[in-house]
Amino acid sequence: MAKIIYTLTDEAPQLATYSFLPVIEAYASTAGVEVETRDISLAGRIVAAFSDLLPDDQAVADALAELGALAKTPEANIIKLPNISASVPQLKAAIKELQEQGVDLPPYPDNPTTDEEKDAKARYDSVKGSAVNPVLREGNSDRRAPASVKNYAKAHPHSMGAWSSDSRTNVATMDDDDFRHNEKSVVVDDEQSLTIRHVAADGTETVLKESVPVLAGEVVDATVMRAAALDAFLKEQVQRAKDEGVLFSVHLKATMMKVSDPIIFGHVVKAFFADVFATYGDDLAAAGLSPNDGLGSILSGVESLPNGAEIKAAFEQAIADGPELAMVDSDRGITNLHVPSDVIVDASMPAMIRTSGHMWGPDGEEHDALAVIPDSSYAGVYQTVIDDCRAHGAYDPTTMGSVPNVGLMARAAEEYGSHDKTFEIEADGVVQVVDASGTVLLEHDVNRGDVWRACQTKDVPIRDWVKLAVTRARASQTPAVFWLDPERAHDAVLIEKVKQYLPEHDTEGLTIEIMSPVEATQYSIDRIRRGEDTISVTGNVLRDYNTDLFPILELGTSAKMLSIVPLINGGGLFETGAGGSAPKHVQQLVKEDYLRWDSLGEFLALASSFEHLATRFDNARAQILADTLDRATGTFLNENKSPGRKLGTIDNRGSHFYLALFWAEELARQTEDADLAAAFAEVASTLRAQEQTIVDELLAVQGKPADIGGYYRPDPEKANVVMRPSATFNDVLATLAR
Repeated sequence: MAKIIYTLTDEAPQLATYSFLPVIEAYASTAGVEVETRDISLAGRIVAAFSDLLPDDQAVADALAELGALAKTPEANIIKLPNISASVPQLKAAIKELQEQGVDLPPYPDNPTTDEEKDAKARYDSVKGSAVNPVLREGNSDRRAPASVKNYAKAHPHSMGAWSSDSRTNVATMDDDDFRHNEKSVVVDDEQSLTIRHVAADGTETVLKESVPVLAGEVVDATVMRAAALDAFLKEQVQRAKDEGVLFSVHLKATMMKVSDPIIFGHVVKAFFADVFATYGDDLAAAGLSPNDGLGSILSGVESLPNGAEIKAAFEQAIADGPELAMVDSDRGITNLHVPSDVIVDASMPAMIRTSGHMWGPDGEEHDALAVIPDSSYAGVYQTVIDDCRAHGAYDPTTMGSVPNVGLMARAAEEYGSHDKTFEIEADGVVQVVDASGTVLLEHDVNRGDVWRACQTKDVPIRDWVKLAVTRARASQTPAVFWLDPERAHDAVLIEKVKQYLPEHDTEGLTIEIMSPVEATQYSIDRIRRGEDTISVTGNVLRDYNTDLFPILELGTSAKMLSIVPLINGGGLFETGAGGSAPKHVQQLVKEDYLRWDSLGEFLALASSFEHLATRFDNARAQILADTLDRATGTFLNENKSPGRKLGTIDNRGSHFYLALFWAEELARQTEDADLAAAFAEVASTLRAQEQTIVDELLAVQGKPADIGGYYRPDPEKANVVMRPSATFNDVLATLAR
């Protein structure tokens, strides 16, 4: 039987699912399509990690592992909503909530000493950061703005801040001794298992990772961020921001890069508060307060220390004496350095560029900023766009072209698969990657505190990536550019593989280029200004960055992108956009029963999912559902039924009603299946006749607090009541389900 697996994730997308899933189930049932759910939320993953130790009534199945196995089969049809890639503070908050709900979980051990604590930390660490995506992404990424979305953006452009040629906003990045400059890369000839070891200056050998399985043709990289160079660079940037009178901000990926980037974030915190850590660093360390967790965690923790007031005052004085900090929430005093997961580079940099190169300052006003991105691998992309806007002004959403993306991400490709091979070095010496015969393949001199990592990229995904790039270029008749830097070790190897695999495909008449990321950025934005499209063919991290950067400039949000992952073994994974504002949306719902989350990404993914099912199972009705949903989404956009911006307008729940109405009307009008048309004619008629009643019922609940029973794990009954407040709408959907 045709089946869709709809994931239950976190925050606003999870709450929206309570409202939208009943619509999906009701409409899908008319085509014989079954809809099942799997809980891959942060809370669900935490409980699953400890289920063998929990009482039976608290244990849950490992839904993520189950979906990972399914993704390798031709039958897979998975719709994945945005999920939390948890930083340590988020992880601890989720654990605390689950404990308060009665789940018998141990505390998160920052410095485990016993076997039980070490086991608990390993379990918790398995669910933090990018624990979900590498498991499900058994294919490469095809992300683009659907025609209906692009046309709507041109007709109804989002606001773009004006740029001044006098803007002092810039990117600061390292020019030596970072991950990019220290990278080494090799192609492994045979299937085998590698070992990563550290050899200390005194000859002591420590195995860092016993077994790293690799396949023939696999690309293996290793690199190191040198702590001394990082600290010197950061010290310079703190002073530079003060000298130039701009906001100091740091932009990292402390969620997806869950091992390396929190450590780098900690270096930033220590650099900004250098005098405080020089005086009180031992006190903070003794109390288990780590700069890696951010200023917010430290300030909360010092309250219990005997000299806590003194330490807090020192931090406040350092903020007053240093450059002004970019703010996450100036009203609440939440700075860029408070929480490592608050400012994520792929979302924060496009938002800065869209708003005149500004970030929010302590005074609640916009200011120029110094965007500190320590590793130089991709920082030049943002500097290029900033320079272009400074020279030529902001982009025009009514005329600008598009930059769809084909991304190499299958099987934990590149940096996003490095977590289990990333280490903060404990002693001076050498780190080596050694093959099965004992030959050293890769080697770096290291010092204590350096961050060393290794990455893998399998050959089959690379070959599939090249194929997908040619396929998309052919289908859209659009130039495709591989964003690869010949001066970077990993990219140089990939360039050779691209040149090897391109001749396997018909590229006659196509424009396919290879350029460094900086060159490719300039090429693409030159074409954007002429209204021309360019496919960016990138590795995994640039996929992530580009599919926020360009959509946020083109469409106002990356949540409106169509994100298809053709799984290598024939299945389909359909992703629904980014969830960057999801926490704020939940806070607003709890405060005043209003959810601004835009489910357009879910609509787009669902249509593609039905289309995939139609082809896979020769299901004509599934194709009709896909086609009519696509047309309904166009009407939805043209009628401007996305969630409003303030109380008294429709929110996420109202947008689901209107999508259901327009979809039912399209199904009633279609002529391919008379029985299906007849079934939806009555539904469409009833929804249209009851439109005002349903809208009134949805609006009536706004303006007062909503109880959902938990942030990380809402109570299903409470969340269902909150997210389905229209009895009239619910009754109509129930008629389809019968």
